[in-house]
Amino acid sequence: MKTVRAFLVGVALIGLGLLLVGLRVNPYAYFAGYVVLQYVIIATAWNVLGGYAGYVNFGTPAFFALGAYTAIFLIEAFGAPLPVLILAGGLVAGLLGLGIGYLTLRLKGVFFSIATFALSVVLQTLIINWDYVGGAKGYTLIRPPAPFFGSWAILLFMVMVGLAVVTVLVARSVERSWIGRGLAALRDNEEAAECMGVPTLRLKLFATTLSGFFLGVAGAPFPYYVTYVEPSSAFDLNYAVNALAMPMIGGTTTWIGPVIGAVLLGTAQQVATVTISSELNLLIVGVVLVLFVVLAPEGIVGLVRRLRHR
Repeated sequence: MKTVRAFLVGVALIGLGLLLVGLRVNPYAYFAGYVVLQYVIIATAWNVLGGYAGYVNFGTPAFFALGAYTAIFLIEAFGAPLPVLILAGGLVAGLLGLGIGYLTLRLKGVFFSIATFALSVVLQTLIINWDYVGGAKGYTLIRPPAPFFGSWAILLFMVMVGLAVVTVLVARSVERSWIGRGLAALRDNEEAAECMGVPTLRLKLFATTLSGFFLGVAGAPFPYYVTYVEPSSAFDLNYAVNALAMPMIGGTTTWIGPVIGAVLLGTAQQVATVTISSELNLLIVGVVLVLFVVLAPEGIVGLVRRLRHR
């Protein structure tokens, strides 16, 4: 019954997105909404591994950029449409997650985090030297006429609405399944979970693959959003910082936490970009993160639960 209710809420959110499209507001509002929803996907995807399983991943930009450059390759080679780009970007990033999982998941703590950061550096170096997808000079995309809505701003916004709803519903289903309970067990005490018969390695591989898949999905529409992609923008440090900060601000042990953190922090960043300066984005993230680590280490969700039980 709860699953059906969640599905209906997802459909209602997509309907709300269509309603907003009908209002035809300032085009920047759709681009800003795209960015916020993109961070909802990124934060939720990161949380599958970092929150549910407790493995902090600093390689978010690698998976995001891989989705973007997979899309660029398919555009350049075959002129593939956007749905194919999204699926392919997710699959390639998911395969990378699976492969990296086999290589790094025997590492723990800071060693795992350093290994994932190194992955981002290595992959960026490879992309810089791959001229077919633009290399160091970047890749310029000439967008064709936008189908359906007649505007790429609106189309990309609706695409991201749908992708965000699907990502959150999948994360919620994982959390409430035996997989989520297994991931929670290994997050709390991996050795004890193994002794109890929990298939920890398989669960961690599942988490890295699923997390990588949705990070790639978030990155695949990126070339259509910016029209000019260079390695420094695709591998932007902002993705790693926000992917970590947003779930921590919202709460990492539940599916709703990354959504709350992404909406609040992403909206604050977009407002700051328009009213003050985009250079303040990382400062905003840093200040808010420090405040929550000190005052509410379990995030907004944990703070609400604590207040309820008083």
